[in-house]
Amino acid sequence: MTEFRALIEEEIPPLRRYARALTRNGSRCDDLVQDTLVRALAKEHLWQPGTNMRAWLFTIMHNQNVNAVRSAMREGKTVDIEEQSSTLVATTDPTVARQLHELDRALAQVPEDQRQVILLVGLEGMSYEDAAAILSVPMGTIRSRLSRGRDALRELMGMGERTDGGPWAQQSFAERNGDYRSSACGLRESAGRI
Repeated sequence: MTEFRALIEEEIPPLRRYARALTRNGSRCDDLVQDTLVRALAKEHLWQPGTNMRAWLFTIMHNQNVNAVRSAMREGKTVDIEEQSSTLVATTDPTVARQLHELDRALAQVPEDQRQVILLVGLEGMSYEDAAAILSVPMGTIRSRLSRGRDALRELMGMGERTDGGPWAQQSFAERNGDYRSSACGLRESAGRI
């Protein structure tokens, strides 16, 4: 096995973790990882030894996911929310299971551009610089999306507003995004009807 392929193999678990969190669907996750790996192997000649393999693979994965989402939108495909609920982590502690379920639902409510940054920085532990390179945006945009995404998660999970008095603390998530159904109250109300 070549050094290139060995480096790719080491990155498969983080790729799967990010793909699962990003797509929230087991089969789409597997397809995204496979598409990413196939693309990386086909583009081996473009990788420069000594550079960050993880960032390179995550950039490929991001681009593959964007292409898949655009294609699905053109084809009018929809996502089955009930099917996605089966992707939650099982645990024996009901409190932890409930919290994971709430986090999963809240994360699904956060706009995709913010969710991507939360997953790259929070879940994968990437630096702001690497996340900016993967998403092809300036580092200031990463900071902004991360801050707004964290604020939205706090609100959606009923954890209260930021205490630093930042500009987003003055508006609710729903007000910022123009959708009352995505507010924490809307989630609680709709959960009570289910």
